[in-house]
Amino acid sequence: QIAVIPKVAVPFFDDCNTGAKAAAAALGVQYQWVVPQNTQGSTQVRILEDLIAKKVDGIAISVNEPKSVEAAIKKAIASGIKVVTFDSDSPNSGRSMYIGTINTAAGETMGESMAKALDGEGEVAVVTGQLGAVNLNERIAGIKSALGKYPKIKIVATEGTEDDLAKAVATTESIMRAHPALKGIFGVSQVGGPAVSKVMATKEFAAKKNTVKVFAFDDLPDTIKGVKEGYIQGIMVQRPVTMGKLSVEHL
Repeated sequence: QIAVIPKVAVPFFDDCNTGAKAAAAALGVQYQWVVPQNTQGSTQVRILEDLIAKKVDGIAISVNEPKSVEAAIKKAIASGIKVVTFDSDSPNSGRSMYIGTINTAAGETMGESMAKALDGEGEVAVVTGQLGAVNLNERIAGIKSALGKYPKIKIVATEGTEDDLAKAVATTESIMRAHPALKGIFGVSQVGGPAVSKVMATKEFAAKKNTVKVFAFDDLPDTIKGVKEGYIQGIMVQRPVTMGKLSVEHL
């Protein structure tokens, strides 16, 4: 019996589920997809405790808050359950492996792309998901590393959205109002691209199209639409189906 736990119910993880479910069917193992109702670490801890009690054989988890789940993952391992992380890690939990993007390198590529688009100068902002998520913070670290070579580019805001689209829209609006000279936005979680597109499509911020350069993560339909309509200059695309598939296969 293998259980896979995403961060929360968002389209990116639907693709992870597709890959995981197909792998489980091909291998003939029992499979469950257990979705947290929110991004609080305590919610994933409760799910882990429940799966330990049910004596599943393997767990794959995309972690919201790395520290919060450490004890529960260690407890699962001590009881004989194999645990891997995918997409977002908990490095000190004792999990046997992490399956996912090299997020620091992805952030560096994103930062270099922005620097090129801005000709090396201007104010930029970062719109992220959960402030404690390892994968997102690695992307931000990569962005900062790349921008370190461009002293005329300044990060003026880094805001969390808990991967909630409505909150991401409100956050993006606030950033744009607070920083009228803004030249770039990084969307480092999957809600960033759709949120910026929605904001720039409004009358208040229509003039920001093309004057504010946007680089986002993940190829969700609304993000691709944003690229086609000219609101987003580029996206970093991951392999969520493969993440789910490999998680189940390795377990």
